Amino acid sequence: MDAAALAAYPMLFVGIFGAVVVSFLWLRDARIFYRTGYDTYRKRAYYGVLFTALAWFGCVLCGMPDQVFYFLGIGLVLLALYLQSRMKKDNVWKGDESGWKRFIGSAPRRVGVWPKPEDNREMKK
Repeated sequence: MDAAALAAYPMLFVGIFGAVVVSFLWLRDARIFYRTGYDTYRKRAYYGVLFTALAWFGCVLCGMPDQVFYFLGIGLVLLALYLQSRMKKDNVWKGDESGWKRFIGSAPRRVGVWPKPEDNREMKK
């Protein structure tokens, strides 16, 4: 292996870690939307699909042997992280939650957000 290939090897792990973080944030936003029903988290969950795809594409580029591709790949992963952090979101936390509950997106459920299965049966009649 030449020196450029050895220098790109750690960049691949940085790209993988960034793509995993983007994927986690997308799934966390989807979970918060499911629990609360806020429109801003629905939008973040929808756009999270695109940002996750962008990050994983950047991760694939990090694995290419050419030096230009792994810089471009890291740039795409960082762009996905930046775009995901710039989106507006509502405050769903009361302030008494633990750090772990915030980390996994365990927002308090809003009552009446999703219809119950028995309500769906009545609407079909």
